[in-house]
Amino acid sequence: MAFETVKKNLEARGFSVQTFATAAEAAEYLNRAIDGVSVGIGGSITIQEMGLHDRLASHNTVYWHWTDGAEVLSKAMTAQVYLTSVNGLAETGEILNIDGNGNRVASMLYGHRKVYLVAGRNKLAPTYEEALWRARNIAAPKNAQRLGKKTPCAVKGDRCYDCKSPERICRGLAVLWEAMSGVEMEVVLVDEDLGY
Repeated sequence: MAFETVKKNLEARGFSVQTFATAAEAAEYLNRAIDGVSVGIGGSITIQEMGLHDRLASHNTVYWHWTDGAEVLSKAMTAQVYLTSVNGLAETGEILNIDGNGNRVASMLYGHRKVYLVAGRNKLAPTYEEALWRARNIAAPKNAQRLGKKTPCAVKGDRCYDCKSPERICRGLAVLWEAMSGVEMEVVLVDEDLGY
């Protein structure tokens, strides 16, 4: 896949961008780039598929609630570096994430020296509107299913129903129109399907 357009648009919005043909190459790059620091990881199938927790933990202090329990959420939010994926990435440069607890969207906005946002080619959409549609109607139902929720999107697995279920996982949306002030933000694009 040609990443030239999205790379150019992301860079115009203040993001650094790295592109890789494979997840293995991207994981090796991140393992070299993130060294000797504290690292928070947001809930992410992409990061899990890339095997980054174990690789990074061998030479960093890593906080990830998926492996270390919910008690590390506050430590992940104050880590020097934060690593997460995205639910939707518009070729026009907007980055979208939906969250239920808020830890992931909060951490991608503030408090870290550097934030890495990893996106496989399946996260790309031509426009902001299509990236939002993707986040709500593809990523959110799959995550609700993975978590065993009884929401309409998880049960039917086809789209967002904008439900009022107490088990709803899409409670907050963060959109990065530009890189946040005072935080170095890098997007890592991978020419493979990763995560939801």
